[in-house]
Amino acid sequence: MMGAFDGEPQPKKGHATQPIIVSVIGALGLATVVVFLGIGRWLAIEDPLEKAQAIVVLSGRMPIRAREAARLYRAGFAPEIWLTRPAEPAASLQAIHIAYIGEDFYNTRVLMHEEVPENAIRILEPTIGNTADEVRVVAAELARRGNFKVILVTTKAHTRRVRALWNRLADSRVHAIIRASPDDPFQPAHWWRTTGDALDVVREGLGLLNVWAGLPLRPST
Repeated sequence: MMGAFDGEPQPKKGHATQPIIVSVIGALGLATVVVFLGIGRWLAIEDPLEKAQAIVVLSGRMPIRAREAARLYRAGFAPEIWLTRPAEPAASLQAIHIAYIGEDFYNTRVLMHEEVPENAIRILEPTIGNTADEVRVVAAELARRGNFKVILVTTKAHTRRVRALWNRLADSRVHAIIRASPDDPFQPAHWWRTTGDALDVVREGLGLLNVWAGLPLRPST
């Protein structure tokens, strides 16, 4: 004897799973959009300001990093400003007998223009190839002096990678206060609107992956 519902068509299993698949794809798409739109804000971090032994101008983006360091110096947050000395392009230019004064020279001039006395400016050795080298040099100088706190001045998109490098490479006894220049034109909330901001996001994202992987990639020579 046939049951009361034996003659009714049964739903196929494939039809039942389709709404679930659509929901999962929609959720993944929404998550992708949220990450895409929010990565600029995620990259840009800052620490509260405190007094420190020195303010460090990280290499690049002249003159805005140096000008912010000068502002912090004038506000009394540290008695010295430290500059690093990038190896390039001086080394490549020297090989073809072209003189290059160096980024540290121009940053010194910017600082002096911003009312920082020359005797408050110090250029750290040795030369550096990238931000990881800068972190090592600054942390070593702090340890050598027996000091434990420094302010690192950079630009907005670079701040999270600087923090990650400091946490990986610096002695746990020394502390870095990460600050970004307010004159930096990078727009964390709308980074996709300009090629410069988009390139910053891609570069910093790849740089962070390198840090998290243990720095397997080295500067090109």
